[in-house]
Amino acid sequence: MRTILLPSKGAPLVSIRLQFETGAADDPAGREGLAALTGGLLVEGGAGGMSFREILDALYPMAAGIGVQVDREVSVIYGTVHRDHLDAYYDLVRRVVLEPRFDLADFERLREDQVNAITAGLRASDDEGLAKETLNALLHGGDPYGRPVEGTVRGITAATREDVIGFRGRRLTRDRALAGIAGDVTDRFVKRVESDIGSLPAGSPEPPRVPRSRRPEGVELTVVAKPCRAWAISIGHPIAVTRADDDFYPLFLANSYFGEHRTFNGVLMNAMRSKRGLNYGDYSYVENFVQDGGSTFPLPNTPRRAQAFTIWIRPVAPAHAHFAIRQAVRELSHLVEDGMTAEAFEETRAFLLHYSRLWAQTPARRLGFALDGVFYGRKGLIDELADRLPRLTLSDVNAAIRRHLRADALFVAVVADPEGAPDFLERFATNAASPITYDTETQPEVLDEDREIAVFPLHASRERSRIVSAASMFEGDGPDTSL
Repeated sequence: MRTILLPSKGAPLVSIRLQFETGAADDPAGREGLAALTGGLLVEGGAGGMSFREILDALYPMAAGIGVQVDREVSVIYGTVHRDHLDAYYDLVRRVVLEPRFDLADFERLREDQVNAITAGLRASDDEGLAKETLNALLHGGDPYGRPVEGTVRGITAATREDVIGFRGRRLTRDRALAGIAGDVTDRFVKRVESDIGSLPAGSPEPPRVPRSRRPEGVELTVVAKPCRAWAISIGHPIAVTRADDDFYPLFLANSYFGEHRTFNGVLMNAMRSKRGLNYGDYSYVENFVQDGGSTFPLPNTPRRAQAFTIWIRPVAPAHAHFAIRQAVRELSHLVEDGMTAEAFEETRAFLLHYSRLWAQTPARRLGFALDGVFYGRKGLIDELADRLPRLTLSDVNAAIRRHLRADALFVAVVADPEGAPDFLERFATNAASPITYDTETQPEVLDEDREIAVFPLHASRERSRIVSAASMFEGDGPDTSL
């Protein structure tokens, strides 16, 4: 049993995160989505003789809640409460963890919700999410990393309440647990948490499982066909780097320069949105990125043992999709071939040193990053950046770019309208020119560059290009499920 403490004398709020090293990667075959269903039912299935409604009623006067977050590798039960209510609040948390009720009606409700998250959510109305999950499927094939955390339609439908009870007993064990507490708490409270988590059953130790990934051969295009007015695009390739590796940190700086999430610090954002108005935004990542709610910041506690370099092109007009992909790949090619300049390096380092501190504004977020640090065998990300960035050199960054990034071997996932998909695939696979036109006056230097972008060579082919139906994605079997 391990505990991470972030003491803060006099702080009014206490945050708790109980993390278990298990997630969607541990879903049994034929029960894909069981980890997510188990996590959901823990917090929404009643506990300790109380129904879910009774737990909500008890939490209401505390202005608090109990949440759960399930990812590929870890699952976290979390919450924040005023310290005046800590004992009463923690009594509810311990019931959820130690005495889950697993109410049958709540199980059936959550199972239906999880199926709907794929059929009515991801496949029907979340084109950007569908492009991202399609890219995951291309990167990881039949590995659990290659499907949504929510699982597959058939896997969720096949799951039973007994499956949930069994998964909880096998996977949410004391040897997989990591407790995190931030705030002004007593030693007595810490020992109480440790004693409670330590009373969970022991699990059988297993070596860490390294997820499988596949490198693309040239540029491999997959078009997911569904009715849509604008086309969402995700591009990427696997990289053998995580926060556990020294090369991650120079690569992280390079990525901030190239495509920092939802800022105008990135090359992609400025070239594609500011200069050309192609879409709302264009970003890149050197690790899995989940936005934390309505903020622009990364969500903690989504660590993974396999990562990828990815580019997210938010939906563009169908006529601009081919051009947008070309421009993003051309910008990546320039980064790989030329690296960063000394001026760009200094500006990005200064930006990232200050910007990253905004990611840990609350005790809950600081605690989340601290738990991630344990997973990777490092300090928390913000602390690692504060320590490493001042010591990085331009040559460190450019060497990491050359070692790990490619512009000639990429998976491309596009969610496109069925009517336009065949012609797009043909033009893409034959490297046909993709000129762009504008409805407003455009700078001459932009138009000159556009002519170069329109014929920039992509290493694509018909053999590596295909169209699949959105309705077949993540159904549960067949070639279109794992791609």
